[in-house]
Amino acid sequence: MHGKTCVVTGATSGIGLAAAEVLAAKGATLALVGRDPARGEAALARLRAAAPGVRATMHYADLLRMSEVRRLGAELLAAYPRIDVLVNNAGALFRERAVTEDGLERTLALNHMAYFLLTGLLRERLAASAPARVVSVASRAHQRASGLDLDDLNLERRYDGWTAYCRSKLANILFTRELARRLAGTGVTANCLHPGFVASRFGDNNRGAFRWGIGLAKRLFAISEARGAETIVYLASDAGVAATTGGYFADSRPATPSAAARDDQTAARLWELSAKLAG
Repeated sequence: MHGKTCVVTGATSGIGLAAAEVLAAKGATLALVGRDPARGEAALARLRAAAPGVRATMHYADLLRMSEVRRLGAELLAAYPRIDVLVNNAGALFRERAVTEDGLERTLALNHMAYFLLTGLLRERLAASAPARVVSVASRAHQRASGLDLDDLNLERRYDGWTAYCRSKLANILFTRELARRLAGTGVTANCLHPGFVASRFGDNNRGAFRWGIGLAKRLFAISEARGAETIVYLASDAGVAATTGGYFADSRPATPSAAARDDQTAARLWELSAKLAG
């Protein structure tokens, strides 16, 4: 990875930071994205301790807001003459429904629209740096979603936090499939992955019994952040998948997503709706 620049969102903790550590050890230049400056500085200190001499910069943005995603995109384009890898990782589960300043339900805004918009903003730079890769963190939770209601992406009729999360992860896979189709012939690949159930800060933004329950599950069943990051690193750097595109992976191996996640007609419709939402 020497000479390659990797953009990693959600990089102040969890699997994003764990993946950044391995990519740093491989020699990559890191453009890390986070929201909290205190966590960002702590993440940089951890990286520099683990990989002395690492070339890493933290960029701050609230990816719930499309104006912030656009500002971040412009900042990255100004700072990096080449971008070889984009890792779309930032995401969350929101137990309670709320909408952003753009009128988007928060799960849709962060888990899907931020992926879609940031990738679009960096697409030409990725193509100019080809061979390049887009790696998006999805989840096996997509299997719990029977499909996307494209007439109610904002879940205005009935909201459930888990349902919103599962649908957003289904959207990640559909986005990856359509992105791969649109990038054909450019030298840029697009793949997504299930990282596993990881003992990270996932779910900690919620309150009450829900937060307690997910915390207990993490203590009992979750894997380490380092292990959860392995498939991210594999898709971002391994020569064996340099030409693979449109795939869904788990445990660094190809996996078969649900039938709903293989619906290319829905993937194309989701793309068009997302483009309209992004303006």
